[in-house]
Amino acid sequence: MKLNNIELQFDDFATEMTKLKNEKHFDYLVTIIGEDFGEEGLGCIYILENTESHERCSVRTIAKQIGEEYVIPTTINLWNAANLLEREVFDFLGIKFLGHPDMRRLFMRNDFKGYPLRKDFDASPEANMFPTTDEPESDFTTEWNLDKQGNLVATQHRMFDEDDFIVNLGPNHPSMHGVLRLQTVLNGETVKHIYPHLGYIHRGMEKMCESMTYPQTLAFTDRLNYLCAMMHRHALVGVIEEGMGIELSDRIQYIRTIMDELQRIDNHLLFLGTCAQDLSALTAFLYCMRDREHVLNVMEETTGGRLIQNYYRIGGLQDDIDPNFVQNVKTLCKYLRPMVQEYLDVFGDNVITHQRLEGVGPMNLEDCINYAVTGPAGRAAGWHNDVRKNHPYAMYGKVDFEEVTMTGADSMARYMVHIKELYQSLNIIEQLIDNIPEGEFYIKQKPIIKVPEGQWFFSVEGGAGEFGVYLDSRGDKSPYRLKMRPMGLTLTGAFDKMLKGQKLADLVATGAAIDFVIPDIDR
Repeated sequence: MKLNNIELQFDDFATEMTKLKNEKHFDYLVTIIGEDFGEEGLGCIYILENTESHERCSVRTIAKQIGEEYVIPTTINLWNAANLLEREVFDFLGIKFLGHPDMRRLFMRNDFKGYPLRKDFDASPEANMFPTTDEPESDFTTEWNLDKQGNLVATQHRMFDEDDFIVNLGPNHPSMHGVLRLQTVLNGETVKHIYPHLGYIHRGMEKMCESMTYPQTLAFTDRLNYLCAMMHRHALVGVIEEGMGIELSDRIQYIRTIMDELQRIDNHLLFLGTCAQDLSALTAFLYCMRDREHVLNVMEETTGGRLIQNYYRIGGLQDDIDPNFVQNVKTLCKYLRPMVQEYLDVFGDNVITHQRLEGVGPMNLEDCINYAVTGPAGRAAGWHNDVRKNHPYAMYGKVDFEEVTMTGADSMARYMVHIKELYQSLNIIEQLIDNIPEGEFYIKQKPIIKVPEGQWFFSVEGGAGEFGVYLDSRGDKSPYRLKMRPMGLTLTGAFDKMLKGQKLADLVATGAAIDFVIPDIDR
């Protein structure tokens, strides 16, 4: 979508955002994009969605400068998803959100100097030597507000009571699925609070994109989430193609849709396997990995990759499909259909599985929307959030498939959504595979790709939720600002809500049922 921003001044911001939420029902905060707008100053773009009509709008506000500091009123009182999203903007741009109770860095070390996404940031290696000391930790958070004289005032909030027992899960715990650290406050074995610590694999991808040409930026998407590489790259090439006005052939759209769904099956199979493994069920993991190999075999013949998929290009595909692709896909679909029931027989319908997952990590529909818990985790609570249905792209508006939703709103329902979505992916593929039209697999582009001036946002349905890319182009061969909306960031921000009052073992079970991959969160 091309952004036509609603411009809000600092003094009107809080009131107008409240109206958008309460009167116009923009109840889903898709993302917050912090940006250095040059001479205009620092500011943010908020992308909002009305979950009833699926209408989207974008709001832009420029931060108020007070001395050398920049401030914007918080929106955490309207959308809980703003918690980590605003901390991310503070971390990279230094904008303080007035009234936010936890203005700490999120990805960078607490002692990091400077704000990397500012245009005047000195990114030279000499100015950014990695410290050899341990990272300083504090038991306090900071809240910033303006006093009656307009001065910036800090208030300290204690994170832990004196008798709190604190356990760190991660950053090297196998059930964290990567280097994620959850600082967990316990009362006995009951969870009181969870404070996520991110950035252990942060690589500064969005900053690096600003100095790369558009084709060079594509390689990052494959390394964000190796289980959703096709969908992630689809979002990036999609936003560039929309900005350039490229019209793709039907053949490209058919093949992209099929590849996206093969990648979704790959993602869901590994999810089902690791969910079982996190609960100590090794056999189910082996079954899923066995069948995932068949999916990768089919993709590899055309793309050349197994772990890393880099098949999409700006304007189409890197090559046409393999001559055996159609037959191999049809054989795969025929093989996989009866296998899905095996996963339930071995693990999903086991009495222990039901006891470990039912009623665990509950989150109702209203909270899922408020915390932006998208994907299967949100659909398990009945939220119709599938981007393929609400904002169709490629061939998704022309194929017949069901959006799987449930009402359990717990970890068992999340597991079952993944099971049922495997069947829907097979349905989509089978509708398309015999009808791939003739035509170009690549629309030739100029040697140097430039996107006209403007701002765009393009979303796809990833394996674990909505993945989106925001592009601000100034007409050059490199993006002025490129922001990725990760699937897992808002999922991680919802752990505290999901797990309050649950047991420590339930944290592992909930993490198993929430499909997150750490490089996607950290970028």
